[in-house]
Amino acid sequence: MDYTRKYRVEPGSKLRLDRIDPGDTDGKSDKQQARAEIVQANQRLRELQYLLYAENRHALLICLQAMDAGGKDGTIRHVLGHMNPQGCRVQPFKAPTEEEAAHDFLWRVHKVTPRRGEVVIFNRSHYEDVLVVRVHELVRKKVWSKRYAAINAFEKQLADSGVRILKFFLHISKEEQLERFGKRLEDASKHWKISESDYSERAFWDDYQRAYEDALEKCSTRHAPWFVIPADHKWYRNLVISRIVQETLESLDMKLPPARVDIDAIRCKYHALAHGDGG
Repeated sequence: MDYTRKYRVEPGSKLRLDRIDPGDTDGKSDKQQARAEIVQANQRLRELQYLLYAENRHALLICLQAMDAGGKDGTIRHVLGHMNPQGCRVQPFKAPTEEEAAHDFLWRVHKVTPRRGEVVIFNRSHYEDVLVVRVHELVRKKVWSKRYAAINAFEKQLADSGVRILKFFLHISKEEQLERFGKRLEDASKHWKISESDYSERAFWDDYQRAYEDALEKCSTRHAPWFVIPADHKWYRNLVISRIVQETLESLDMKLPPARVDIDAIRCKYHALAHGDGG
């Protein structure tokens, strides 16, 4: 299955989230088989991330957006958490600090983008500035409506500097969200995640859906595509995202860099030391 093509938002296309089934599994029902595929994909992701880090030529930026309880943390843990922390970083985005709010909206984002050889995962992202601010009217429309073009220019600049960008909208149903809220209430280890806004924000569900549709339509480009991932079934979400990330990294055709020293000379020194012939 070509998950990249199936779930990518094509540039210039019109999008209706209510016509995309958040419970879709592409006919798959064997969770055990899917989990076995995820294990294989995660092993390959570890190998590819090692190549990315060693080659030090490209970078990968992954943006995760979702409604509350959409599965951002679970995606990081089950799909992306298998990468080596030495070359992988998770960057959360919360309400701007006083200093961040005093700059343009992309200021705080640019400084945390990945360096060459690094994978960075945005848990929420710069898209909050065309989502939350729009739904809650924190800035005027003439302000947030100009930000789509600014985002596209920003992402194009990153792509031109060697950063591959993947943006995933984890698409869950309103019913699934409520069920996950209920499970959090039953699990004391997740009580810290619960907030009043979880429930108050549900009143704005339709407004958020429209805001997401606009963001995905206006900002899915060849160099920074958006993907709408059916996320009611966590195992399917994990499978699809792991495969898309894998395919993207494989497309870079990465190779280990050549040795920077004379290996034969170093080998001689090693054998001398190992046999007590050297210092």
